[in-house]
Amino acid sequence: MEITLATASDIPALCDLLSLLFSQEADFQPDDEAQRRGLTQILDNPDVGLILVARQKNQIVGMVNLLFTVSTALGQRVALLEDLVVAPTQRGNGIGSQLLKQTIETARLHDCHRITLLTDLANEPAQRFYRKHGFSFSAMIPMRVLL
Repeated sequence: MEITLATASDIPALCDLLSLLFSQEADFQPDDEAQRRGLTQILDNPDVGLILVARQKNQIVGMVNLLFTVSTALGQRVALLEDLVVAPTQRGNGIGSQLLKQTIETARLHDCHRITLLTDLANEPAQRFYRKHGFSFSAMIPMRVLL
């Protein structure tokens, strides 16, 4: 298994993984066209972020998005981790852990000083996974408004 940067030719496989992810998340619905637009925006704008993929025998079996922003609290660049997903047939093989470790290292190499992520409130397995890798709960709670 190798972890590489995603390319535009990977978008169909990434949409398949996102469809799996968004079908199990409470706040989102799979929308292939929306996912294609979002992935294309990230891939076309390296200052916005990057997408890492786990490949096994030339097949994408996992992905993660790392989006860049600036924290005025820290006065430095930070990152948002989004869409970490592994194909169901490959779960439990350490691919998610390898993707996350590579994502953390990539964030460091891009001079990020914090990574923030969201999980579903009820997704305790995901929360355990992230805590195992050094993430902790924040006193902040997410809020949003759709525009």
